[in-house]
Amino acid sequence: MIDLDTVQKMWQNDAKIDPDNLHTESLNIPVLHSKYYDIYNNILLLRKKAEQQRKNIRHERYEYFSGKADPNVYIKDPFPKKIRDKETMQKYLDADEKLSAVSLKIDYYDTMLKFLEEVLKQITNRTYQIKNAIEFMRFSSGLG
Repeated sequence: MIDLDTVQKMWQNDAKIDPDNLHTESLNIPVLHSKYYDIYNNILLLRKKAEQQRKNIRHERYEYFSGKADPNVYIKDPFPKKIRDKETMQKYLDADEKLSAVSLKIDYYDTMLKFLEEVLKQITNRTYQIKNAIEFMRFSSGLG
């Protein structure tokens, strides 16, 4: 899986527009869009998978903390209490390491998705940036 740092470094390189090759840069817009949209879709699917994992783990941990899990579970990992009230259950679920780990993974994916959405906006706006650069060059050379 690709990580946020890698995507940020990729964009740092891809974000540069070569003023001497604006025609090539213009033709490269769909390629860039496809590249980052593919990454976006992959991260979105990973996030959905992690969300399902979180639901499964939450259910498993709820059963564990309420004393309703399979007895073999308690042999491996004893839990001497049976939590009955919602407030206490929520505190245990909030502090649970397994549940927290998958929640952090979802937060990480959300951060990546937000970054990729901004990259895709920049790529979409690239047409205007290139057009403005061409118009400025024309104006500077007295053709505008």
